[in-house]
Amino acid sequence: MSDGYDPTGVSHDPGAFARWLRLREAADASARAADLLEPLRRQLPAGGPTVIHDLGAGTGSMGRWLAPRLPGPQHWVLHDRDPGLLARARAAPPAAADGAPVTVATRRADLTRLTAADLADASLVTASALLDMLTAEEVERIVAACAERPTLLTLSVVGRVELTPPDPLDDEVAKAFNDHQRRAVAGRTLLGPDALDACVAAFARHGVSAIVRPSPWRLGPDQAELAAGWFTGWLGAAREQRPELAGPAEAYGRRRLAQARAGRLGVLVDHRDLLAGCP
Repeated sequence: MSDGYDPTGVSHDPGAFARWLRLREAADASARAADLLEPLRRQLPAGGPTVIHDLGAGTGSMGRWLAPRLPGPQHWVLHDRDPGLLARARAAPPAAADGAPVTVATRRADLTRLTAADLADASLVTASALLDMLTAEEVERIVAACAERPTLLTLSVVGRVELTPPDPLDDEVAKAFNDHQRRAVAGRTLLGPDALDACVAAFARHGVSAIVRPSPWRLGPDQAELAAGWFTGWLGAAREQRPELAGPAEAYGRRRLAQARAGRLGVLVDHRDLLAGCP
């Protein structure tokens, strides 16, 4: 779940990352493309529980958004490498709007090694803000694992950010951030904002069609805390990628952060949602 945080997650305190996920949960829920739900519902089994595997589940926010929007009993299998996040997800499980039972299991897993056997019982696979953290090979592997069943992948960044009021340094920082998302980490070259297109192409190679819809964050005065937190991570990643920005970005950062905290900074972070296997 990047959008300004290190895609590897290695350098961040798990508690701080959990707070970031909690801070962004409402914005994620508002942004997701709800018009993908109807074609998804048509593909789900009519009898028995719907088994949903959530990849990179974090604290379980995808389940809390999606479970109330799906009919009937559900069983969620939450995959994440961080046992602390999985514990938080178990403590705040999803609930169905129609009162149907919802059960939850957790799996500590390395998603880059996922196989079709890991998803053998899945009626649906979901993930949120995951693709940009992966390499081209890892996207191929995950698509191969998911290709036999409906797959809903939400909130993939596509490299476009718009801040209002505009500032001359915005575009330079945005480019540096996008380059940071495409960086090499421990021998892995991340796809960053190119991941969505790579995922669509990978599904097509498996003969699976995909529907893509916009799901932008639009942060205004009522999300000042999130805007400030996002901006801090976004600028920090840009400066890490291009150290020569440190001087020019110092005054820029103070100015923008003051605007964000005062609710005077408008933030649009463009994302896309993808639904595959639901013709």
